[in-house]
Amino acid sequence: MNTQEYLDLENEYGAHNYKPLDVVLTKGKGIWVWDADGKKYMDCLAAYSAVNQGHCHPEIIKTMMAQAQKLTLTSRAFRNDQLGHFYKELCELTRSHKVLPMNSGAEAVETVIKAVRKWSYKIKGIPEDKAEIIVCANNFHGRTITIVGFSTDPTARSGFGPFTPGFKIIPFGDADALEAAITPNTAGFLVEPIQGEAGVIIPQAGYFKAVREICDRHNVVLILDEIQTGLGRTGRLLAEEHEGIEADLTLVGKALSGGFYPVSAVLSNKEVMDVLQPGEHGSTFGGNPLGCAIARTAIRVLKEEKMIENASEMGDYFLAGLKKIQSLHIKEVRGRGLMIAMELFPEVGGARQFCYKLADKGLLCKETHEHTIRFAPPLVIKEEEVDWALEQIGAVMTA
Repeated sequence: MNTQEYLDLENEYGAHNYKPLDVVLTKGKGIWVWDADGKKYMDCLAAYSAVNQGHCHPEIIKTMMAQAQKLTLTSRAFRNDQLGHFYKELCELTRSHKVLPMNSGAEAVETVIKAVRKWSYKIKGIPEDKAEIIVCANNFHGRTITIVGFSTDPTARSGFGPFTPGFKIIPFGDADALEAAITPNTAGFLVEPIQGEAGVIIPQAGYFKAVREICDRHNVVLILDEIQTGLGRTGRLLAEEHEGIEADLTLVGKALSGGFYPVSAVLSNKEVMDVLQPGEHGSTFGGNPLGCAIARTAIRVLKEEKMIENASEMGDYFLAGLKKIQSLHIKEVRGRGLMIAMELFPEVGGARQFCYKLADKGLLCKETHEHTIRFAPPLVIKEEEVDWALEQIGAVMTA
């Protein structure tokens, strides 16, 4: 089948809830992917950071195949021989006390909302059904009804109400706004260290140190959504490390399985996680042996192959190269590690046209919020490959 035939199939039988670039991918290896017509592309999106370890990492493939031949799913009605090792290795890696495994990132967010509300009633003493969780404008935490209810994106919200109450929205990067929003009923503050879907928005230095101090002073649980920023993307294991803080609860997913299988987790201190009792929360697939085995290898290769250090080094190199491009289209280039954004002036007419032009040159990236292009390749990218990417981007942006 050729590309158009695949597009016709999708358009006829699939829901139209996505608007992807018209590239039909059939194979991937490392930072490279190939389409149905055999054309090769550099992947500069990495499945929204789910493929930090690169496409089809050979060690993760071995683990997946071996575990799939032994045991894939038991449900949590029974124990399995992978779950305890997964807990221990993830806790040791992230300095966490407890892990609650789920599947998608959105499930992890829903899980942490439930846990923090329960904690606020049982431990903090907030009156039943009065707990508030503070979130930030322009956030992206998923697409469930509860989550889109505290989104400020009209496209995410429109037509899906009524929404779950109990959330308060403040500006991102404004510690004074957080202080002002806290009441005796405030249970937690849920925030991304860097707002990825909003266009790689990085708060000013010192913001999270102030946030940590405010949350401590008011006995408010600090929840960092590191589903996209975590596991090496920003040049640190977790993005919180850039400010030298530790969250009370951390959400990870995406790269937790290297793109092989949906695995997410809530990382917690004992005080919050221990409020959940048997029967109060769960998932048929969460913590299954196949997912746990894959995740164990995914985090092992992340460390052993020094992908986090490479993300820091190549991220600085990539960012510096982008800032050297002289183009009247570019308003700003910003980033941390290999989480980089190029914001264009609105009068240019939108970023999507440039994504298509870059695809023609063999580089895949994606626009966000209409005027911003994100560059987030797998963390295994090499300097000569960054040079090639910069050559293509420079040619398109200066044409």
